[in-house]
Amino acid sequence: MPADLAVIGLGPYGLPLAQAAVAAGISTIGYATGPEVGSLSPAELRRMHAAGFRPGTDAAQLGRVRTAVICAPTPRDADGGLDLGQVEAAARTLAERLRPHTTVILESPVLPGTTEKFLRPLLEKGSGLRAGRDFHLAYAPSRVDPGNRDHTPAGTPKVIGGLTPACTESAAAFYGRITDKVVRARGLREAETVQLLETNFRHVNIALVNEMAVLCYELGVDLWDVIRCAETKPYGFQAFRPGPGVGGHGVPQDLTGHATRTLRIVELAQQVNHRMPRYVVQRAATLLNEYGKSARGARVLLLGVTYKADLADLQATPAQEVAIRLMEMGASVSYHDPYVAAWNVLDRPVPRADSLYEAAAEADLTILLQQHRTYDLQGLSVKAQLLLDTRGATPTGAAHRL
Repeated sequence: MPADLAVIGLGPYGLPLAQAAVAAGISTIGYATGPEVGSLSPAELRRMHAAGFRPGTDAAQLGRVRTAVICAPTPRDADGGLDLGQVEAAARTLAERLRPHTTVILESPVLPGTTEKFLRPLLEKGSGLRAGRDFHLAYAPSRVDPGNRDHTPAGTPKVIGGLTPACTESAAAFYGRITDKVVRARGLREAETVQLLETNFRHVNIALVNEMAVLCYELGVDLWDVIRCAETKPYGFQAFRPGPGVGGHGVPQDLTGHATRTLRIVELAQQVNHRMPRYVVQRAATLLNEYGKSARGARVLLLGVTYKADLADLQATPAQEVAIRLMEMGASVSYHDPYVAAWNVLDRPVPRADSLYEAAAEADLTILLQQHRTYDLQGLSVKAQLLLDTRGATPTGAAHRL
């Protein structure tokens, strides 16, 4: 059965798009590009299927759609750049079935120039068609914020940039069925660079407050109170908060090896954010020492090991490095997370605490790494022998904050 839309890549970018499309009444099929982990709950997936969403592995279906959106993940490769392997595989699969007048849109995070210089040749060679003449080609930053109920796809403006003005308008017509506002960029590279700026903005500002967290601890200043006061300024300030590190699927890019110059501030921000798991472990060891205990042999409970609150996604979670460094120091590590039934570190299963309060009471140190809504932080602060809060989520004075 033909469908209006094919979403290629059913991970953190593709599933939310498919969900929004189905909700808008768009007939949608899904095509997986690899072993992908999405951010939707089982209940949300069931509702999508009930509304007519059809996931599958039959590539022939891709030749019967009006619009195909490539949402394949682009993780870091061994050299620190973006791995376009799944994008390439998706493009080759689509190209063999591509029909004239189809609109092809890339949503995967990529560097400026990728859609035209990398994706376009793959599609043209595999299909024998010409982009901008026989089919439309465009780029649209994903703008997915997993778990955010306040900013849905319908209420989030969608940026579109096409190879030609006609390509832009075709993509805009599609997204106009999903979102309330479509913003037209001047072209492909401008739209790609929007994604670059938005991702780097997040990482740079998180790095700033992470640096401030270290400085304020050394100065004896309550950073969380500083942020509380600063965010009352109605202009020129946006509040970011420190944490144990930065995870997720949005990979910051300093353009090393891809441009005439690099974004040095992004490179520095990555260094700062990558140091945070190590800093958390240093603070943990210091706390244990202050209370007459050694990290070696200490029982340490990690609370919340996902990269984001109220999600089951472990992509690039800083909890992984925190656990490894604690184990290397000789600590006995366990964890609790309502969204993670089993967790492996260094190919070994980490013991999962069944009873949260009992585990916190027995542990020499409890470290809050992720603030899930189900956690009663006031109750935990009473039960825990020693609590290190890396999110500033506990009541003032109830725990040691990062």
